[in-house]
Amino acid sequence: MELLVATHNLHKKEEIQQILGTDYVVTSLTDYNIHDEIVEDGKTFQANALIKAKHCFEKTGKASLGDDSGLVVEGLDGRPGIFSARYAGDHDFKKNIAKVLEELKDEPNRKAYFITVLCYKDQNGEHFFEGRVYGNITEKVFGEEGFGYDPIFTPEDHNQTFAEMHVEEKNKISHRKLALDQFIQFLNIEKQA
Repeated sequence: MELLVATHNLHKKEEIQQILGTDYVVTSLTDYNIHDEIVEDGKTFQANALIKAKHCFEKTGKASLGDDSGLVVEGLDGRPGIFSARYAGDHDFKKNIAKVLEELKDEPNRKAYFITVLCYKDQNGEHFFEGRVYGNITEKVFGEEGFGYDPIFTPEDHNQTFAEMHVEEKNKISHRKLALDQFIQFLNIEKQA
């Protein structure tokens, strides 16, 4: 089964493909040569995921998956939140990380969670799936793997950041994995119906 993911982010496409396995062929906007900007002006992760999924479905007629993910930090009143990718510069995660660490400099509460909201859109409508992984923000950058805020996020019950983990290890516990597990359950139920 083909699944069109509303992204140009190769990391995200590969991560979703790895988690879903060989039963699915994950394609992206790049594969369809769709380069018009999707304006993510929603006020929530759900709204932005829906905007992306609808855009892809309307452009291609293919079952589409919109994904909006971010980092929510308690000590920053929930920031960066829906602005995670462009917190200090558009998709410049070195700057984004530096800004979060600077803002947390004198903040003892470093609790945070990563969230992924998926919106699956096909001819039957929209369905939402959410995954969260809780942890803490480190005081400096650790690790080379992963992307985004991975080098400053240590999940609960772990002593390594996402960026220090092997990709297979991260993909077993990540927010995206938790959301995709719900999505796979949904697809399996749909197949049997």
